[in-house]
Amino acid sequence: MPTQREKAERFRALHEGEGPFVVANPFDAGSARILAAMGFAALATTSGGFAGTMGRRDGEVTRDEALAHARAVVEAVDVPVSADFENGFGHEPGEAARTVELAIGAGLAGCSIEDATLGLDEPLYDIETAAARIAASSAAVHATDIPFVLTGRAEGFMRGRPDLDDIIARLRAYEAAGADVLMAPALPDMAAVRKVCASLTKPFSFMAGIPGRSFPVKDLAAAGVRRISLATSLYRTAMGSVEAAAREVRDKGTFTYVEDAMPSKDLADYMGP
Repeated sequence: MPTQREKAERFRALHEGEGPFVVANPFDAGSARILAAMGFAALATTSGGFAGTMGRRDGEVTRDEALAHARAVVEAVDVPVSADFENGFGHEPGEAARTVELAIGAGLAGCSIEDATLGLDEPLYDIETAAARIAASSAAVHATDIPFVLTGRAEGFMRGRPDLDDIIARLRAYEAAGADVLMAPALPDMAAVRKVCASLTKPFSFMAGIPGRSFPVKDLAAAGVRRISLATSLYRTAMGSVEAAAREVRDKGTFTYVEDAMPSKDLADYMGP
């Protein structure tokens, strides 16, 4: 099993390859093992997917629960794992930094910190506060000897503030504050993706999974994207399959899903008993 340092180095190096890589998002240890066995070079937790496994909405998971989930995924696979830690589970810069410290302690290779307030009257922190939170998080990384990859996320298009110029200003501020990778979920079109990538000097991570805004890998590569996240899309797809199978049983009394929707035989060893 590679060490945490080796996995963090590998994760950092993936952002420097010739083209973008896909970081797949499991929602539990079992799905993590399947994705790693399929050859994905890195994984990342999904806050929404994990919350769904607990019967909750995104944003309703505690820091301790998210950390325990991240540890379970890390321990299940030998590829680098990053984590979606929302806003760092606290408003003050020191709380975000503490979350990063705990993330490193959990064996992760990276994590993201976003600028959504998740509960305050304003949906986003002002740019100065948001940048200070990234700066504190970056300082926590540099206080260790792990080449941990810190991602700064600008959430405007997800939180009712679809201002591309503001998104770019925020990403530049997070870049200057020490983020290693930048991310802005729900960009509306490829023109916006190209403009964002051209405005940054550090790698940009694109989030797929939104209908109408999940562009092909080849187009994202041409735009300058370095990483592609699948976010909650695998979890939603899995739950859609559960619904479809259960609906067949309830409405038709048949079980064709047993033949049609099972994972391939070469993954059977990764599914548990």
